[in-house]
Amino acid sequence: MRDGSDDEYVGYVSARVPALRRLAYVLTGDGHRADDLVQQTITTLYVKWQRARGADNLDGYVRTMLIRTFLDEKRLAWARVRLFREAPEPAPVTDGGTEDREVIRAALRRLPRRQRAVLVLRFFYDLPVDEVARMLDCSPGTVKSHTSRGLTALRGQLGVRALATP
Repeated sequence: MRDGSDDEYVGYVSARVPALRRLAYVLTGDGHRADDLVQQTITTLYVKWQRARGADNLDGYVRTMLIRTFLDEKRLAWARVRLFREAPEPAPVTDGGTEDREVIRAALRRLPRRQRAVLVLRFFYDLPVDEVARMLDCSPGTVKSHTSRGLTALRGQLGVRALATP
């Protein structure tokens, strides 16, 4: 980029990396994988910067890139590599307000990727169904069904019963 847009790109990315990392961490549950996901996303953003900077909602555009990178990651061969036959014991629960967050993060990690992405975008980022559908390139009905199934699975894992409807 020779027209000074390098500085614009660097300024944008520098300001947004913490928010992108938070989103990536909630999706992956692993700080190292979150860093890799953010790095891959901002590298792709650099390549597409001329087109991306003209987007109406640049933050939404980049968030969509990160989500799609996360969802496509499972297709890569290295994503199927497991170092342990069985998952290691979960980290000990710490005292204080972080206990609930850790329990929820662990439960989220056990959900399928698309359900996890939908729940994070709908409830962590408080995005409407239509925007999540655009980001995931699916119908609003699919977002709603993933939300329902994901919440049901989370309730099952956390031992929470659904409220009875009258």
